[in-house]
Amino acid sequence: MNGSSIHRSNQRVWTVVCAVAAVVLGPAAVTASALDQANAAPLHHPVKVKTDQSQAYLPTDPTRRRTTATA
Repeated sequence: MNGSSIHRSNQRVWTVVCAVAAVVLGPAAVTASALDQANAAPLHHPVKVKTDQSQAYLPTDPTRRRTTATA
């Protein structure tokens, strides 16, 4: 084996190592980035609905009126 064939085989080894690293570490990097973004997001708080207490009293019988007590 001469020097150029050793150089080519070293290049192939490094090419394979880099390809394997990209396949293995690529999805892990994407997942880690997504988790970092999720952790940086503000927490979700449910919206509290205020009930309106200013509604008018509706009698069950509209023909009946309230009578005032006379003392």
